[in-house]
Amino acid sequence: MATAYERYNLHTTPEKFYIEACDEGADAVLAIDRVSNEMTLTGRNNVPPSAVTRPICGIMGTIRLVAGMYLIVITRKKNVGSLMGHAVWKAVDFDIISYKKTVLHLSEIQSQENKTFLSMLNNVLNTDGFYFCTDFDLTHTLQRLANTSPDFQEMSLLERADQRFVWNGNLLRELAAQPELHRFALPVVHGFIFMKPCRINGKVFEWILISRRSCFRAGVRYYVRGIDSEGHAANFVETEQIVLYEGSKASFVQTRGSMPFYWSQRPNLKYKPKPIISKTVKHIDGFQRHFDSQVLIYGKQTILNLVNQKGSEKPLEQAFARMASEMGNGLLNYIAFDFHKECSHMRWDRLQILVDAVAETQDEYGFFMVNSDGKTLCQQKGVFRSNCMDCLDRTNVIQSLLARRSLQAQLQRLGVLNVGQRLEEQADFEKIYKNAWADNANACAVQYAGTGALKTDFTRTGKRTQWGLLMDGWNSMIRYYKNNFSDGFRQDAIDLFLGNFAVDETDGPTPLREQKDWKFLTLPIIMLVAFSMCIVCLLMAGDTWTETLAYVMFWGAASTITAAIILYNGQDFVDSPKLVHKEKMD
Repeated sequence: MATAYERYNLHTTPEKFYIEACDEGADAVLAIDRVSNEMTLTGRNNVPPSAVTRPICGIMGTIRLVAGMYLIVITRKKNVGSLMGHAVWKAVDFDIISYKKTVLHLSEIQSQENKTFLSMLNNVLNTDGFYFCTDFDLTHTLQRLANTSPDFQEMSLLERADQRFVWNGNLLRELAAQPELHRFALPVVHGFIFMKPCRINGKVFEWILISRRSCFRAGVRYYVRGIDSEGHAANFVETEQIVLYEGSKASFVQTRGSMPFYWSQRPNLKYKPKPIISKTVKHIDGFQRHFDSQVLIYGKQTILNLVNQKGSEKPLEQAFARMASEMGNGLLNYIAFDFHKECSHMRWDRLQILVDAVAETQDEYGFFMVNSDGKTLCQQKGVFRSNCMDCLDRTNVIQSLLARRSLQAQLQRLGVLNVGQRLEEQADFEKIYKNAWADNANACAVQYAGTGALKTDFTRTGKRTQWGLLMDGWNSMIRYYKNNFSDGFRQDAIDLFLGNFAVDETDGPTPLREQKDWKFLTLPIIMLVAFSMCIVCLLMAGDTWTETLAYVMFWGAASTITAAIILYNGQDFVDSPKLVHKEKMD
């Protein structure tokens, strides 16, 4: 495999960027012309002595904004651990560098738009969870890597990467077009990685958890639901649990993703907007595309649908069940489990009902294992595809329980656990295990919903607590605010970063120039003034109580009517995406 370079120096001159590979024995330098945007391979001798030099950790890629092209580099990285001898890094800090030396060629409006686009890029880059490896392919599971051809093994990291999980794929397009530059290209995944040496019965093994977020139909909680026309599901995450022990390797893979048909749940100032199933498209086509690709990649599918089977979630569960039945695919197994009903009144022990119900299927699917001689002992024949509404909180709890059951079998087969020993009895490891899965829940939740996950007290401790309920309430409040008043900007940021929206090379206006109607500012001000006057009238009573009551009723009615108008037109008052048209979002 052609590895990527690990260490770099960035040399900057007014005319060019020179990115020098500093690995031992390397002489390659990537030269980027700041005027023509041309990328060429040159040598160290061609770097001018006058260039300003600084070390960088890698190249995220390039992107065009209003002011022209920008180079995005990784300026600081943190070592997460070692995966089979390969260092895995988390990208911590980034720098966005303009090709242009000045923005004086922009009008005031263009300059403001350029600043907005830059803040969007920073918004995505500042979302925790970007990982890379210079000499190992993080985008594939161990089983996929074991079943590859010799030609695949010879490819560069960029060529062989699973494009679903390369979050800087759009930024690397210029480098991808020139194979001689591929060693400068680092495929970066987004999600969560945890690696730790653990000890049970005096035997040390490496336990690893990797969650890979798909960059197809990526976005934020309420603006991206369901699937797109190609069958890509919103918030699709592949989670792989790996065990390494004395040269042997074991892996267990699960997936999560939005219910794979056309539905939406737009924010509208209500705490829980009503989900709407589209009536204008043929759902089964997209549904089939989704599961055809899932079966091709993972094998058999057991769908664990954890949504409520009453209220606003009920029609979604019924639609999912109907489509799974209509497909008539023997490789598809649909199970509905009303998580909230089964676990009501803090009865979280009832989750064992679901684990027991799928135990036989889980044994049939198995896991992937290779012994120390490199011989494949068994392969995973299918996956559990879990979902709730967001594919976050309920989903993560169930995934952690299924992963523990698989891990129990793996450690017994590897000889780490003795016959009759239970993983739950290993107090030190159990603490590591639960905290890692709770951290995984938080990472996925922050990336999709903007806050930490709910129900992590159960994942961390095995119990539901009053403090956990309190924290869930706090996180729910923050989610409400972000979903209604800042997620439009976050969605735009993701669409810009992933190339779903491209800034035009011409000097034409961007969608950012669209101005909101007068009512969006006027009505909230009227409501605020009316409510304030109502309070003032209560505090500063008039000459008679009837006069005070009249004033209070007038201003109270004014504020109530205005609030009702705002709630009625809720979708118009939330922070909506501007860059991608509504038809594309649905």
